[in-house]
Amino acid sequence: MRIGLVCPYSVSIPGGVQGQVLALARSLRRRGHEALVLAPCDGPPPEVFVIPLGSSIPTATNGSVAPIAPDIPAQLRTMRALWDEDFDVVHLHEPLAPGPTVTAALLKTAPLVGTFHAAGEQPAYKKLSALATWFGNRLDARVAVSEEAKLMVADVMADDVRVLFNGVEGGRFRNAEPWPSSSPTVFFLGRHEPRKGLEVLLRAAAELPDDTQIWIGGTGPQTEDLKQRYPDPRVHWLGRISDQERERRMSAATVFCAPSLGGESFGIILLEAMAAQTTVVASSISGYSQVANSSHGLAAELVEAGNPAALALALNKVLREPKLAESLRAAGMVRAKEFDLELLCDEYLAIYSDLIAAAHEAPPKATSLRVRVR
Repeated sequence: MRIGLVCPYSVSIPGGVQGQVLALARSLRRRGHEALVLAPCDGPPPEVFVIPLGSSIPTATNGSVAPIAPDIPAQLRTMRALWDEDFDVVHLHEPLAPGPTVTAALLKTAPLVGTFHAAGEQPAYKKLSALATWFGNRLDARVAVSEEAKLMVADVMADDVRVLFNGVEGGRFRNAEPWPSSSPTVFFLGRHEPRKGLEVLLRAAAELPDDTQIWIGGTGPQTEDLKQRYPDPRVHWLGRISDQERERRMSAATVFCAPSLGGESFGIILLEAMAAQTTVVASSISGYSQVANSSHGLAAELVEAGNPAALALALNKVLREPKLAESLRAAGMVRAKEFDLELLCDEYLAIYSDLIAAAHEAPPKATSLRVRVR
């Protein structure tokens, strides 16, 4: 099967959607399928199967800054790649994000699958509801990564949106060599912006034991300000780290902390920590709660979002109570296996196969006009 995965966000910049797209492509390729990723890149492509569409333009959206490529050259590259590669099916991630996914939906060179990742408020959907609905109707299959993501597009999308939770490449975290560390460590990884709740963790750090080290991965608009206002020598600012370092630090950390204030449709990063057999403390927002609550018991210690005192209490609790930490780790390991990426890949392959079969049975359509792009 020739599968085109289109991502609107720069895959050379770490992010949840980008990570899922690349992981799904790896899984598909391991099974012998010709999966390629079409996406913006700010630098060398992170994988050989990525077709770069040009540099991204930082754009404010959903309480964050998204590295998208809505410029004309990127759209022309998208069109050429879709025509040249002649995919059997095209899978759009965030189909309504400005840039390559919208262009791919307009062009529609093959059956289209659309996966919606974002949660929270999206005023543009309401303002442009008729246009969003038209684009949604171009999709042959619609998927959301959570009930929150499904709710976000409910007003502009047909009612046949299926929920398929994100998947985690568990083996990459289970088998990672732990990063060297001789002290209890709390690990944070994410963009340094208000909705990620990093400042909540930094305020809570004052109440943690003196020998606790705090690893802060990632960068963002708050980085320099937070460094100046919280000059704690126990806090190590790591900057942007590689996937391998992320996996190794996740495996080595005593606790992984995710203090987000909202805007998270699904807690994939929690599952990565659980797969690494690391204790998780997270805010009790909806996207995280659905991951933490399982039939095998609570897989993470949940706290009120935006409450430094409650976060400090929870962190101290898991640091000082080994039995509790072990219970959370055990439940987390089981929970991570339930979301293994290979299971998600099975689901998508079934969707792809059904759409390709239906396309072959449909009567032929008139040939579309092609503009030569050089």
